[in-house]
Amino acid sequence: MDLSWMGWTEPTAIFFASITFAIIIMFIWSIKAPQSPRVGILKIETTPGDRLFISLLGSAFICLGWVFMFGSPIWWSLAVCGLFAAAVFKWV
Repeated sequence: MDLSWMGWTEPTAIFFASITFAIIIMFIWSIKAPQSPRVGILKIETTPGDRLFISLLGSAFICLGWVFMFGSPIWWSLAVCGLFAAAVFKWV
């Protein structure tokens, strides 16, 4: 399969590998220590996998907004994304 049209770079590969690693860790965690859903500030039941999805989706919007408002580099937006993910896992 020819994937040269995708323009894979090292940062892109690291990004997708990190997401894959996070999903694998969440899968193993759910098998080792099953958790019941909890209700947070959104008033919906969420599992750790749900909170991972919410934090990834929110982080995508944070990074897009950062690029729109400030351009590159986006290192500071990654710090904001980390804080956002920590807040999601704590309160959602």
